[in-house]
Amino acid sequence: MSTNTGILQSKNLTKYILETSVFPREPKILKELRDATASHPWGFMGTAPDAGQLMALLLKLLNAKKTIEVGVFTGYSLLLTALSTPDDGKIVAIDPDREAYEIGQPFIKRAGVQHKIDFIESPALPVLDKLLEDPSNVGTFEFAFVDADKHNYWNYHERLVKLVKIGGLIIYDNTLWGGTVSWPEEDVPANKRESRQSALTFNKAIAGDSRIEISVASVGDGFTICRRAH
Repeated sequence: MSTNTGILQSKNLTKYILETSVFPREPKILKELRDATASHPWGFMGTAPDAGQLMALLLKLLNAKKTIEVGVFTGYSLLLTALSTPDDGKIVAIDPDREAYEIGQPFIKRAGVQHKIDFIESPALPVLDKLLEDPSNVGTFEFAFVDADKHNYWNYHERLVKLVKIGGLIIYDNTLWGGTVSWPEEDVPANKRESRQSALTFNKAIAGDSRIEISVASVGDGFTICRRAH
């Protein structure tokens, strides 16, 4: 099979999965937010709906009530998390870009889940360090989702693996970086090489972390799902 044929088949399979299993079950309010995000210059950064569907299922399997989101953008994954957790659930959502977050605010309000969300306008590392300073936060979160600056993924991981309880999940988005992690270096566009290298470095480090169990799912742009083992 040629590379081009493989790419075409992959796109066709993704289209099939979206049209058959994802879009028919996507909540209307999430679709509306996804449509609103599409016109944003960085709209491609939103969580892929097939990845979101998997995340919603995992949240419900965990019956997660206390979660963290590092990187919010317009809030597709945040709204999805809020819709997938109980009414008394709480989400610490961290992002320095309030302007993008405000795009999702009307949809979050209409969904009636705003009371679950504690949005913190800040870079994530200081907030995570602050959370760790309080012993009552350590090992108490059931779930964390990270879709932020790739070069800091390991720094986030070192903090989140302490905040998330044993048996809890941490998911990292974009770990396949458009498939370029498997490409020869010379085939990668120059503007993607630095982020690709960050993904490669993180993927190698996370695969060797004995504190967690992992599974890399090729949904969206790559989901690395980590279960804290000890």
